[in-house]
Amino acid sequence: MSSNIEQNTLLTIDNLQISKSQVVVVYTEWNESIVQELKNGVYDVMTQHPEVELQEIAVPGCIEIPFAVQQIYKKSKPDAFIALGCVIKGETPHFDYVCQSITQGITHLNTQQSSPIVFGVLTVNNLQQAIDRIGGKDGHKGQEAAITALKMLHLKQNII
Repeated sequence: MSSNIEQNTLLTIDNLQISKSQVVVVYTEWNESIVQELKNGVYDVMTQHPEVELQEIAVPGCIEIPFAVQQIYKKSKPDAFIALGCVIKGETPHFDYVCQSITQGITHLNTQQSSPIVFGVLTVNNLQQAIDRIGGKDGHKGQEAAITALKMLHLKQNII
C-alpha cells in the first residue's frame, strides 16, 4: 500500500452491518508455516465478529483451490470464501503457471457464483517477502483478507 492514510481507509471495518454468515477458508498445505500465520490473521479479525461462522477446508496446493471452492459452493452455498496459500518463486517457470492458474480460477469463479471469494494467496519471490506479509513491514495479508471478506459480506447483504 502506498500510504498510511490509504492503508487506514482500506482496513476500516466500522459500521459494517453483517447478519449471520458462513465463511469457508480454503487453504493450502504447501508452505504450511506461512499459511498457518495467514489463517491466524483471519481468526484475529473474525473472532471480533461472532455473527460469522468459519469453516476450514485444506487442499494440497493453490491450483486445487478453485475446484474446492466450486464444489463447496455447489454443495452448501456459503456466504463467502477466503482462499489462502503461498507460492514462492523457484528456478523454473512453474511459479508463473501456478500464479496464473489460481488467479484466473478465482477470478472466473467470482463472476460465476454469488458468494465472493477473497484472494489471500501470497505470490512472492522469496521466503522473506512472505514473512514481511504475515505481520512484518508489509502488514498482515491474512487480516486483510478477513477484512475484505467482511466488507464483501456487507456489500452482498446490504447493497446488492
